[in-house]
Amino acid sequence: MSATPTPMVELGARATAAARLLATTSTADKDAALTAAADLLESRSAEILAANADDVARSEADGATATVIDRLRLSEAKIASMANGLRQVATLPDPVGEIVGGWVRPNGLRISQVRVPLGVVAIIYENRPNVTSDAFGLCLKSGNVAFLRGSSGALSSNLAIAAVLRDALDKVGLPADALVMVDDASRESAVEFMQLRGVIDCLIPRGGPSLIRAILDNATVPYVIDGDGNCHVYVDAAADLDMATNIVVNAKTQRPSVCNAAESLVVHEAVAPTFLPQVAAALDGVELVGDARARELVPAIGEATETDWATEFLDLKMSVRVVQSIDEAIAHVSTYSSGHSEAIVTADLAAADRFCAEVDAAAVVVNASTRFVDGEEFGFGAEIGISTQKLHARGPMGLRQLTTAKYLVRGEGQTRG
Repeated sequence: MSATPTPMVELGARATAAARLLATTSTADKDAALTAAADLLESRSAEILAANADDVARSEADGATATVIDRLRLSEAKIASMANGLRQVATLPDPVGEIVGGWVRPNGLRISQVRVPLGVVAIIYENRPNVTSDAFGLCLKSGNVAFLRGSSGALSSNLAIAAVLRDALDKVGLPADALVMVDDASRESAVEFMQLRGVIDCLIPRGGPSLIRAILDNATVPYVIDGDGNCHVYVDAAADLDMATNIVVNAKTQRPSVCNAAESLVVHEAVAPTFLPQVAAALDGVELVGDARARELVPAIGEATETDWATEFLDLKMSVRVVQSIDEAIAHVSTYSSGHSEAIVTADLAAADRFCAEVDAAAVVVNASTRFVDGEEFGFGAEIGISTQKLHARGPMGLRQLTTAKYLVRGEGQTRG
């Protein structure tokens, strides 16, 4: 950890200079850097784990929750997963230079639209040191500089990982500043980072409500919100109840601390008397809070507050509502959804089509777990985040979402009259 943090203006200047070089770097060179970085992560795992152990010890002493510690803690297996993630990104098609479309105008002008890097992609994130590697890989493959600012709790881990990745870049002859890591964990530096106009082309936050609020209040650069996931599963009157139970249990418990985990269960009253006792028994260890109808059917369910309906618990807790119709289900989802991922379980095609058409979210899932709303599960490779806004990207953000389009216009001396 640097005793004297590097000035933000200096870091920004380095990122800008590297972005010009990366924009024209060949796919072969980017892939070589990704492979070298993967190999170095594994061969130097001991120094990364030592730095991570310092972060974990400090966070435990500060009273961090088990969820925070789980996100922060690295292991040999997690580092191997980070390395494999980089190798996977190296195998993905390079979006840079891809022709989006092309046409010829009556005056003979030939117009094409091609993918180009965004430039400097800034990511500000909380206690997840694996994001350092994931973000680097996706940014590099898409021709962008990864300008990263992690949390104070993971600073030692992030700097250790970044040092390894920068060494890999240097090893293959690419600018080490294709990855620039902020070494100042103060709140003031976070605000300064969010306001580097003329340097940052796109800012992506990875964190909870407080980080998102800080972006909305302070950022003066373009940003894409990787928002929270108050995700619902609606079990329709025509649902296969065994299927529904498996989906709800997976969506809630497979990894409750992530944004695509289900937080709310909505059940049609026609199946609620059978389904709610069944799913409540299957959700062993999950605290359920619900409305009056849900509590009548399963007395162990606690009383839900208005706040509960709108809360992303990120823990083994789930709200439950019984509805009279699909109309009421859609209304409930529309009221409390964060626009991330919403699911319906039904054998009724018309009900599924209505839910898909009327629910406004980045992803709508039919008869499957919300946990599938993920860049890797979608076939994008590792993702930079899941956008809950509508411009310029929505849903899982993979390589293509880290590019923009440029028009190329070729003529033969045409002038406009």
